[in-house]
Amino acid sequence: MLVCHTRASRKGNRLKPAADVLKELVQPSNISAHSSTGLVGKVNEAAAEDDKAREEKELEELRRKSGLHPIPTKELDRTVQLTPWDVLHTLGQAIALSRRGASRGLAEHWGCLKYSQALTGGAESFMTLSAEGRETADYYKAIQSGELGTGFALTLARQLLGRRYPDHSISIVPADTALRAGWALTSRDSGPRSGYRYRPQFFAEVWKPGEPSLAIPIACKGNHSNAATSHTQLASASAHVEAVHIGAWNETPALVFSTELPTEGSLTVHALQARGTGGRLNRAPDAPDNDLDQPVDDENIYPGIQRPSEGDAPPAPEPGFQVQPEHYPWFRRVLARTAAAGLTAFAGDGTATAQYLTKRQGQRHFTGLIHAATDSVQDAYVQLHGIDFVGTDHVFRLNRTRVEAFSGVAKDLFHHLENGQLERYRTEVHAQREAWPLLGWDSKWDGPISIHQDGSVLAMRVLT
Repeated sequence: MLVCHTRASRKGNRLKPAADVLKELVQPSNISAHSSTGLVGKVNEAAAEDDKAREEKELEELRRKSGLHPIPTKELDRTVQLTPWDVLHTLGQAIALSRRGASRGLAEHWGCLKYSQALTGGAESFMTLSAEGRETADYYKAIQSGELGTGFALTLARQLLGRRYPDHSISIVPADTALRAGWALTSRDSGPRSGYRYRPQFFAEVWKPGEPSLAIPIACKGNHSNAATSHTQLASASAHVEAVHIGAWNETPALVFSTELPTEGSLTVHALQARGTGGRLNRAPDAPDNDLDQPVDDENIYPGIQRPSEGDAPPAPEPGFQVQPEHYPWFRRVLARTAAAGLTAFAGDGTATAQYLTKRQGQRHFTGLIHAATDSVQDAYVQLHGIDFVGTDHVFRLNRTRVEAFSGVAKDLFHHLENGQLERYRTEVHAQREAWPLLGWDSKWDGPISIHQDGSVLAMRVLT
């Protein structure tokens, strides 16, 4: 169990009661989603300006995703109602495998709680940064805007892909963790190294039991500035998603986001897409490597993306990462098992997490030394909405009041995951996806809860 403190939110010199803070976390607010042909034009202009600046500095030409288009309104409403708690749940899961702090792989997801008072709004208004969010932006601008931008982007990505593929489930997978199973990303990784620093931050795996998965690279950024900064960020994001091709050249679909979180005014998520026939991880029926329950080995895939030949000699590979058809079944297993690792890490079980990762993906970070005061242990049990959950808890002070946060997975589903039964987990969670998500105030728990379609939960309450 962790103990930490958050910065107090003040109105004058008076602290807001923690109970009021928790109620506001499940208060829906409007956000603007901007995706239009005008945005495409602005992003193209920003890309052209950046290309010119790179040329003047004699830097290597940057390859960007071509054919960015607006996302249809039937998939992404231009005004969306969200709650801060749903966004923080999404962010927490997204960073569960990040290994950025001293937690050595566990307890990373609690970092989302530092934004418990960063956002404000109401059912009839648009979401903005709160006084605390504005203060944090003065000192930790890049960190806060980047992390909140990730939360908003992935929340909307999950929604729009759910509309696009209504009969499928959506898993969000950290791209670096997934790619490490096949490529050396840094000098610390064994194997041939790409040296290319542009990569998507996430993959969305669109899946249904018994069918091939669809992998979609996602790049998401955030800023505390203005729309012009978002245009530049989207131009950069187009280079990040272009770094991974799944299948043929330039056929991989992609999503790019930039969340504008101004210190004055409401927030806006700018989003564009690239469509394509790639990304489909087709598999041979009944092949042994189709079984998601089987462990994945690290591969040493030579980095580079192969352009189509225009003559007798094949062109030199472009920098980046390409999943060829012979690796489709392997990469499908990598995505599924990495997503499972994120769930078990979110529930605080290092042993269960380690079984789903390869050595290069950081398996040892979930089995080795844990620094004092940074551990997260799967030893907590709660019942929410009549569902039993297992997971881990975290006690800290919110405006001088002790509160408890709980993160976990539905008990029956977690049992499958800890026993390595990923196929069974996926079959059951997909079958009951219509029952979730659940979001709101749980009177018995006496606090906000968020239950996602993958069976994960994030809840918080005041300790009495």
